[in-house]
Amino acid sequence: MRRHLLPIVCSLLVLLPLMFAHSCANTTQAPSGGDKDTIPPYIVNIKPYPGAVGFPTEKQKIVFTFNEYVSVKNPKSIFLSPPQAKQPKNRIQGKSVIVYFEEPLEPNTTYTLNLGDAIADNNEGNIFPGFTYVFSTGEQIDSMFTTGTVLDCNTLLPVKGATVMLYKNHADSAVFLERPYAAARTDDWGYYVIPFIQDTLYRIYAVMDGSGNNIYDPDEDRIAFIDSLVHPKWAVADSVPELLKYDMKDTLGCEERRVERTLNLFREKPSKQYLKNKERTGLRSAYISFQAPYVWIDSLWFGGFRADEVISQFNPSQDSLELWLNSRKPAPDTLHLFVNYRKTDSTGVLKPELEHLRLPIDQKLKRKYARTQRRNLKHEDTLCTFKLDAKPERVEQYGFELEFAQPIISADFDSLHFRYLNPKRKEFKGKVKIERDSLNLRCYNIRPEVVMQPGYEYFLKVPHRAFRDINGFYSDSTEVKVALPSDDKLSTLSAILSEVNGKYIVDLLDEKLKDILRSYTIESDCTLRFPYLKEGRYCLRITSDLNRNGVVDTGSLLERRQPELVKFVLFRDGKFLEVPPSAEIDQEINIQKLFTDE
Repeated sequence: MRRHLLPIVCSLLVLLPLMFAHSCANTTQAPSGGDKDTIPPYIVNIKPYPGAVGFPTEKQKIVFTFNEYVSVKNPKSIFLSPPQAKQPKNRIQGKSVIVYFEEPLEPNTTYTLNLGDAIADNNEGNIFPGFTYVFSTGEQIDSMFTTGTVLDCNTLLPVKGATVMLYKNHADSAVFLERPYAAARTDDWGYYVIPFIQDTLYRIYAVMDGSGNNIYDPDEDRIAFIDSLVHPKWAVADSVPELLKYDMKDTLGCEERRVERTLNLFREKPSKQYLKNKERTGLRSAYISFQAPYVWIDSLWFGGFRADEVISQFNPSQDSLELWLNSRKPAPDTLHLFVNYRKTDSTGVLKPELEHLRLPIDQKLKRKYARTQRRNLKHEDTLCTFKLDAKPERVEQYGFELEFAQPIISADFDSLHFRYLNPKRKEFKGKVKIERDSLNLRCYNIRPEVVMQPGYEYFLKVPHRAFRDINGFYSDSTEVKVALPSDDKLSTLSAILSEVNGKYIVDLLDEKLKDILRSYTIESDCTLRFPYLKEGRYCLRITSDLNRNGVVDTGSLLERRQPELVKFVLFRDGKFLEVPPSAEIDQEINIQKLFTDE
């Protein structure tokens, strides 16, 4: 019975969009007025008709005829599943788009051809909403389908344009070596549907395929995978909404589509290690980066300078290194950096390698530093420069934030003056605690040892010559004042965390998910306060730090290891918390439940 219904289903998949398009407007004649044409083109005929079987494997074409003249704006959006080594080709003939293939098709195989957003009308550029054409080189059309979403593993935002791949070959190597049995690309919502597939078991992957070859390249592409084999559970039918084309602005319709599984896209640790980039950043500073994280460096030095004159700092993932020379010796126009590290050889094994890097100074930098040798020096040219800041809404957690432009070689933190005034203008002296940033050797947090209170004013003064940098320059004096926010319209969120079994990173973000407003690392049940929030939308992101290294670690396909889990706390109305003015908000969060619920 199902086999007899398939031609009807395939026809409906064509006719329903056409019926909808006809209901929008009468487009059989040109507009009589001056209004801009906003109606997209629609298909009036297809040859061979959708659902064709016995489709020739060679020298065949599919003709899509439209109601008006069109052009192919984005040929890469024309996607064939199963994909071939070469993209489908196309040409325009009158009002028709002819799609053809440069390689023979596989025998006894069901194919789908998705037009995506490739086609637009000639006059106004209105985009054709897309269409999926199905045909078979065998005697029948496969009848199952599967759906899901692809999300970024860190932000959990939908990923558009990822290629979701199904493999009947269950070997781990298949995604590296073979093209998939069936595939589809995700839409604006990160949603995919792979229709007309066999009722069998598959491996499923999602790849952000930069080269467009439908094969995973671990050094270039991001990937997601499901740990277990998947089995499609739904059959194609004329009542299935997931198989229709949706306006991406139709939020209600797009969100109501069934999601069978979710894949979290991540970038693997590169398989090859080598020195990738180099840059001279200053008279006595440079920067180098490597292809893979956690580089193994045996030694490094600058020619003409002692090894103990080199100051270095890795980034958190240890794939880039900042370097400074702590020496009064004149720096040459070209620095010679020697790096002895473990590099991947042609057999994939890490072997010791000594590389000699020449780092010439940029002419703009040369002119800037040459100015310090002239008589008309400006005062700022001979200073140890730094930035001292204290943000009212952050000062309780982070204190005064001090960042130097260059590493310092001497510091007199005991000379700092901290004082504060109460609301009656009475002055007090206080002590501060100095903490060096664990990730940036040029940054320090200076935290008052008093409990900060509303209505008080707090001052931190850096006296003249308190610090000296690697250029031999001393700092100037400055003073910064801060007070806790006093706006009574500000709100406070208290996150009450329970069943904390492990280490987690808790971030408060704005609604754009770009700026981390506050961050905590926790290892036990606690209550975290997020005070001084303006009216608006916020979200809480919680990351499971399984290996307790303070870094969100990526996954590994061959090791079948997913990236460390990221979860967003779901508030009453979804991911975002609507914070009204002058509110005290308590939010209970059961960590164990958050990370076990799907």
